[in-house]
Amino acid sequence: MEIQFLGAAQEVTGSCYLIRVNEHQILVDCGLIQGGRSDEDRNTHDFPFNVNQIDAVVLTHAHLDHSGRLPKLIREGYQEPIYAHPATRDLCEIMLEDAAYINEKDTEWKNRRRARKHLAPIEPLYTREDALKVIPLFNTLEYNHKKEILPKITIRLIDAGHILGSSCVEIWIEENGVTRKLVFSGDLGHKGAPILHDPTPIKEADLIVMESTYGDRLHRSWESTWQEMSEVLAAASQGGGNILIPAFAIGRTQELLYLFHKNLADWKLENWEVFLDSPMAINATKVYAKYWQLYDKETRELIKKSGSPYLLPNLHISETPEQSMQINRMRSGAIIIAASGMCSGGRIMHHLKHQVWRNDCHIIMVGYQAHGTIGRALVDGAKEIRLFGETINVGATIHTVGGLSAHADQAGLMDWFSHFEGQPHVALTHGETRAASCFADLLYDRFAVHAWQPKKGARVDLLTMKIDG
Repeated sequence: MEIQFLGAAQEVTGSCYLIRVNEHQILVDCGLIQGGRSDEDRNTHDFPFNVNQIDAVVLTHAHLDHSGRLPKLIREGYQEPIYAHPATRDLCEIMLEDAAYINEKDTEWKNRRRARKHLAPIEPLYTREDALKVIPLFNTLEYNHKKEILPKITIRLIDAGHILGSSCVEIWIEENGVTRKLVFSGDLGHKGAPILHDPTPIKEADLIVMESTYGDRLHRSWESTWQEMSEVLAAASQGGGNILIPAFAIGRTQELLYLFHKNLADWKLENWEVFLDSPMAINATKVYAKYWQLYDKETRELIKKSGSPYLLPNLHISETPEQSMQINRMRSGAIIIAASGMCSGGRIMHHLKHQVWRNDCHIIMVGYQAHGTIGRALVDGAKEIRLFGETINVGATIHTVGGLSAHADQAGLMDWFSHFEGQPHVALTHGETRAASCFADLLYDRFAVHAWQPKKGARVDLLTMKIDG
């Protein structure tokens, strides 16, 4: 009976955990490693387990750093169930096919370059065909419903409040008469965030595998965040240029549309033309609308009062490449929301090429930016960036609105942990070393809990609760 940490260990991306109990093996998450080229190249490495010996996958949510290697798993022979919330399945159908399309296009581009050097072609990490094969394997579970997925292995999904369908996972396992309860936080939502409920507390666990993305900092208050967004929009309107908002297609885009809808007059958004330029975000917004029963009370009340929280009188939906290219003809007055949120691909790259060098351009960063990404470089004050093989000067004004994060901050993480009874063992993952260390110190100071920060490959014997690595 053990758990092995195979991803998001002392880093933020690539979530993946392997549980061995009796003769069974299950994975919790199978995420992409994101960041710079050297980081992403690790996705091509062999899985550190025998794919044919995995009996089930439990998926916390649809973001690619948690789900993005599922098509690779299927490509290598996996045919067993994938357990997740129904909304997670629907969002994965969108996200994984899009990721596969990007893989195919990137591989085509690389192979053209390799051909000119008389090098053998390479295969994509996975194809759209592989991505489509993932979806029939989903076995969906509603929140708060217990299910025995294998003999002596039972799971339950709890609302994590991060994105639609995001879940904390409770897992009960039994071996040789000993029962252990594991809790995986997944990604915990930011308390008070628009649209979704706050993360649901859990009381009992023997081991908590807990994210620590913002374990070393506090977000601005929501009131300060709304004021900051208002001031940024006002400053941009005086400059006469356009606003670019790199936004994650799932979660962040829907929150932005909600906030623009709610604050249309107060933020003087009638003076702008708002473009949603992301096919994936457009489709994801339709999924969000489908699962309105998961919304918090405030959002449901807004729907009763004024209809869909994602519609604006000046919103333009850009689905085709031609529509996207037409936006670049606008020299001012446009707010462009486009993926990817870390500027690591997608249509935002083309808008940066046309806009980032302009002094009247404003770029609003509204999400976490991993090391090695263009988004992180912009936040860190880079004077130039590389786009499509070209070095481009940064003339735009960069604004970081950190309060919009979909992740719990240090206070939110502590609040969620505080509901556990006793002193459960804790393994901190999904965080950079500094953030995890800071949060570990806080857990010890307040709860006398010694939190592990496992390295990749580390194992915990769940009978003795001893860590190796």
